[in-house]
Amino acid sequence: MPGTFDGKLVLVTGASRGIGYAVSLAFAREGAHVIAVARTEGALEELDDAIKKEGGNATLVPLDLTDYEGVDRLGAAIYERWGKLDVLVGNAGDLGVLSPIGHVQPKDWHRAIDINVNANWRLLRSMDPLLRAADAGRAIFVTSGAATKTPAYWGPYAVSKAALDALVKTYAAECETTNVRANLLSPGPTRTAMRAKAMPGEDPETLPHPNEVAALFLEMAAPTYTVNGEIRRFERKAS
Repeated sequence: MPGTFDGKLVLVTGASRGIGYAVSLAFAREGAHVIAVARTEGALEELDDAIKKEGGNATLVPLDLTDYEGVDRLGAAIYERWGKLDVLVGNAGDLGVLSPIGHVQPKDWHRAIDINVNANWRLLRSMDPLLRAADAGRAIFVTSGAATKTPAYWGPYAVSKAALDALVKTYAAECETTNVRANLLSPGPTRTAMRAKAMPGEDPETLPHPNEVAALFLEMAAPTYTVNGEIRRFERKAS
């Protein structure tokens, strides 16, 4: 039985675990060829095994997104092999440190900005021509309620996610007259390693599993989803 994304090419960053892993697997189940990007090669290989077990296929790209020239090379390689990109999922993120702003070390500040903002700008810069070459290019970036709630001690993360919101909304406005649509998805508290780091005393079993969130990515990536420049928030269905 054909999948919803048969013949589509989907790039997912932060693909080796958590939401990125679940989203990659969900797209592969629906027939997409997944370009899975993450820093850890071993974890990517585990994802590849899971995708193959489901009858899907993937291209693994071990890459630190702060290797900006590497991001550019990835865009060039996708162009040479496929000539387009149907869906870009910017999921990779960095929590930074939870600390009073005056106590944040410069290296921690810059790391959060580099991963959450600069890397995503480089991704958009590199993938924009490929998204425009697709019939219905879709870009989805993972944001957070921290961008607007600005909780105390979450400075690097909140500031960088607020900047990401502005980046993606600006790009969406520039794509308004094209077939490309760009949006943000705020998953809320989810059962991930990043959440466990931020909230070590929290019971993860009380949180939605990344698999629950993945379905919303597929909905927002569909050609029929024409919303542009919006933040979509995941809402858990009542059991």
